[in-house]
Amino acid sequence: MQINKVGIPSILLALMLASPVVFGGDPAEPAIEVEIFKFQFVPQEITVNIGDTVRWTNKEKRQYHSVWFEQSGDPEPEYFFPGESYVRLFDKAGSFPYHCGPHPKMTGTVHVK
Repeated sequence: MQINKVGIPSILLALMLASPVVFGGDPAEPAIEVEIFKFQFVPQEITVNIGDTVRWTNKEKRQYHSVWFEQSGDPEPEYFFPGESYVRLFDKAGSFPYHCGPHPKMTGTVHVK
């Protein structure tokens, strides 16, 4: 479990701030799945409904990644490592491009209808 600078487990702090969450295991809620493998988001483009949750799971053997919605004005989230996941709820319609912070050539888009 990752502990942040103020001593609160990262997952709890993220929930308290109502922001996307990095999980070491699988959260209980169903989600649309995106895998990260061989420095790619698979699938690279997805379409979801308002209120859907998307989970990106790092399937690499050794590499960390992030899922950064930089064009939306979001700060870069924490990196997550093999076996960990990043989860985000989409509550408004639109197209939301993202990329991996440390690997900006890794790109994807979430279309929300």
